[in-house]
Amino acid sequence: MPRVVENDAFAAFGRRIIAAAGRRVGSGDVDALPDLAALSATVDDALAAAVTGLRRAGYSWSEIAARLGITRQAAHQRWGHLEPGTSA
Repeated sequence: MPRVVENDAFAAFGRRIIAAAGRRVGSGDVDALPDLAALSATVDDALAAAVTGLRRAGYSWSEIAARLGITRQAAHQRWGHLEPGTSA
């Protein structure tokens, strides 16, 4: 199975955008605070979609967990309910 490697610069760009949003809110843009908070949910949704896609592509819980620096059990506990045939 071929490994897909995301461009590190792409991820760094995303981190810079989020950090800039935090600085903007912190400098007094209080009205943008809810939008910044909503980014957390968006990141969680994106991570769940990524894990689900990796599982469909045949990656094991151990492989996924190792990349995230967590245990296999922790990964399965957090995202295992998203797999088809499992209940919430």
